[in-house]
Parts: sequence; structure tokens; C-alpha cells
Amino acid sequence: MPAAGRATGPRREPAGEGSRVRAGRSDNRRVSAAENDTHGTPGTPAGPRPEPIRFFGTTWVDHSGGYAARRIGVAVGSLAAAAAACFVLRIAYDGLRIADVGSFVSLLMVVMFAICSSLAFRHTWSGFSTRPDPERQASLRGLLSIGFIGSLLAYFVRSLVEAPGEKLHRAEYATAREEYDKRVTRRSGNPSKKRRRRS
Repeated sequence: MPAAGRATGPRREPAGEGSRVRAGRSDNRRVSAAENDTHGTPGTPAGPRPEPIRFFGTTWVDHSGGYAARRIGVAVGSLAAAAAACFVLRIAYDGLRIADVGSFVSLLMVVMFAICSSLAFRHTWSGFSTRPDPERQASLRGLLSIGFIGSLLAYFVRSLVEAPGEKLHRAEYATAREEYDKRVTRRSGNPSKKRRRRS
């Protein structure tokens, strides 16, 4: 046993730890702006990415990936769902007539569904061109649930022209691309001025 107070030699670290520390330091390097924009993944386009649309994904960007078939499917599906909902409401209306609740109650139900459907159509249609207010959206949730036939008809009509919400998403994506290009140009500078400075 070594004597008390005797100085011991320096403690040797295992050979693997030093190499791991040096490797960790070498990996902590400065990341270029291009790698930061692509998140370090090669082949990933830099800049903002298009926001997917329900039932369409990002096929609205270049109208690929079955874009036309998706539009037909959304149009047919929304129209079929609206027709089925009208059939169910017709059965409910006949049930009220059989129950003999009175013409006033039957008329009131028809007017209520008509007003809620028209308001839901207008709200859904405006949401295809402008971002809806979240607070107003939450307050109209009950009305939209009652007038869901109007929302289905709005999807049907819009699908005949474009993907529902495509115009809004395309404008926002173009604005984001433009702002990104300006930032990249400002960061990189003018190459002609750099050449003059070097000369």
C-alpha cells in the first residue's frame, strides 16, 4: 500500500474518452446559412414551404399528384353529403308532421335550418379567401354545426373552380417566398460590389 501523503501520479483517462471529447468539439462547428435554411438535410429546398390543404395536401402548388381527381372527389363527396343531409332533414320534418306539433313549429324549423345554412355557406366561402378570426370561429361553432349543409355546398361550388382555399394559400406562399428572397439577397449582398472591393 502506498504511504500516506505520498503524491500519486496524474490520473490517466481512458483512451476512448479523449477521442470522444475531441470528436464532440470538432462537430460543434459553425453552420452556414444555406444549411440552416434546409435544416441540414441535403436535397431539401430552402425557404418557406407551402401549407397543405385538407384533401389536397400540397398538390395545389403545381397541380400535380392527382390534383384534378381530388377536386372531382371533393366536389362529388360534398354534394353527396349535402344531399344525404337534406334527405335526413326531410325525414325529420315528416316526423314532426306525423307528431302533429303544429305548422308553426314545422315552419320555424325550416326557417332555422335555412338561415343557419346560408350563414354557414357565407362564412365557409369567405374563409377560402381570408383567414377567419379564431374567436369568431369559436362563437359560430354551434351555428355552423346546424347549417353544415351550407358549408358542404360551399365546398362543392369552390371545388368546381379550384381547391378550397387555394387562392389564399397561394397568395400567402408567394408573399413568404418574396420576403425570403429579399432576406437572402440582403444577406449575400451584391456580387459586383464585392468584386470591386477585392480589386
